[in-house]
Amino acid sequence: MGDMKLSIGIVGLPNVGKSTLFHLITKQNITIANYPFATIDPNVGVVAVPDERLERLNTLSASKKKIPAVVEFFDIAGLVKGANKGEGLGNAFLDDIQLTQAIVMVVRAFENPDIVHVDNSVDPVRDIDIINLELMMKDLAAVDKRLMRVEAEARAGKKEALHDKEILERLKKSLESGVLPVSDADLLHAIKSEPRLNDLRLLTAKRQLYLVNGKESDVSDGLRGKIASLGAEYLVADLSSPEAESSGIPELVKKAYHTLDLISFFTTGEDETRAWTIERGTKAPQAAGVIHTDFEEKFIRMEVVPTDKLLEAGGWSKAKQKGWLRVEGKEYVVADGDVIEVRHG
Repeated sequence: MGDMKLSIGIVGLPNVGKSTLFHLITKQNITIANYPFATIDPNVGVVAVPDERLERLNTLSASKKKIPAVVEFFDIAGLVKGANKGEGLGNAFLDDIQLTQAIVMVVRAFENPDIVHVDNSVDPVRDIDIINLELMMKDLAAVDKRLMRVEAEARAGKKEALHDKEILERLKKSLESGVLPVSDADLLHAIKSEPRLNDLRLLTAKRQLYLVNGKESDVSDGLRGKIASLGAEYLVADLSSPEAESSGIPELVKKAYHTLDLISFFTTGEDETRAWTIERGTKAPQAAGVIHTDFEEKFIRMEVVPTDKLLEAGGWSKAKQKGWLRVEGKEYVVADGDVIEVRHG
């Protein structure tokens, strides 16, 4: 799996605050000068995951380098009604978004006569429906195309084709009735556990997080209900306010971690202190593989101590003396905040 970076596509209709959000994100880049991606692609903004544990471990080890976990935000070209048919930037936007693990949908809830809304009225619920419809239409086209191929294979007697056909038909039905697969746990599991279907890169199977641009008082019950019905979460940020950069962005990153069920573990020493991203529930060899691919194959065991225990002890050898250092094998599930050292062949 290599270095797991969290990548998120930012989508929204024109004039909802999408570019403001992206601008706030790219202003953060300064701190990650040694991160290669930040300077190459103007549509990618990179944000360090705020984590005070990293700071404290770095101080403890007096490391030469401190490397935070990062989130890549892709600024997806503006979406308009009919994008799936090639309106606006159409499909180019949809290709970009396929590379991301999750979607942040920016919706506008603030009233401001000077900023025109694309549909001439502020209605976040309608905006959500427009965007999700575009995503569904795009996926439906991909599903139809794959279904044709699978049906031909099924007729030729290919066993897995029959299985795929069943899932694809369920998927088609779901999309046609306007239900996002991401809000149907069974269906989502069926798609995700099939590598052959996984490469459809369905947009509607990506986790969603809604960023409501406005104030808490702008969030109606209707909007709350709408987001809940999609199985998603939201956060409110007034992107035009001076606080948006210092509180809104870190909040967005934390929420994204939570939504995707991601956690951080650490490695620390005099060379560097570094945060690594994994999904909750990852076992030791796979977590070690995030640090270096060889570590997964040649994994023997790992030494583990929770961050707070390591800090309390005042270092690795002192933690060992206190008996706080554990030796874990292949079945160990790495926990949030674990500091580890990998032993490998």
